[in-house]
Amino acid sequence: MALRRRRMRIRAVRNGYEIQLPEEERQLLVHLLPQIKEVMEHPDEGRARRLFPVAYLDDVERDAEYHRFMREELVASRTAALEQFVATAQQTHVDEAALMAWMQCVNGVRLVLGTVLDISEDDEPLDLDEGDPRFPEFALYGYLSVLLEEIVAALSGNLDR
Repeated sequence: MALRRRRMRIRAVRNGYEIQLPEEERQLLVHLLPQIKEVMEHPDEGRARRLFPVAYLDDVERDAEYHRFMREELVASRTAALEQFVATAQQTHVDEAALMAWMQCVNGVRLVLGTVLDISEDDEPLDLDEGDPRFPEFALYGYLSVLLEEIVAALSGNLDR
């Protein structure tokens, strides 16, 4: 049996990156990714834990100081990425800065969803039974993971030839 190679939907091309996503996927992303802004505006909720991770595990004061200085910058960076994603969401060809923004947004939503689903590095979220009531959320997490992998591969220069 021959293995069929998956066609990358996001890939490096001359002068940028080609994004070949079906319209349904683009609409999902347009609806989903801006929700990260709500999470950033309410950072005390547990959902934002992975967006603003602990910098100093053994020193609460240093960690608080780090967050006092860096939180605004982290929020500004994520907000700028979200604005760039929204501006390029329907494009089929983007530059590196735009694809980096896509990566930051997809990863941010994936981190929040992973927190909500309590997924750890040891979990295999795609092994969930379709009858499980959490299956749609885990499927979304899997989709975002694959999309993030394709973005990273494209940015790393892995051409699909």
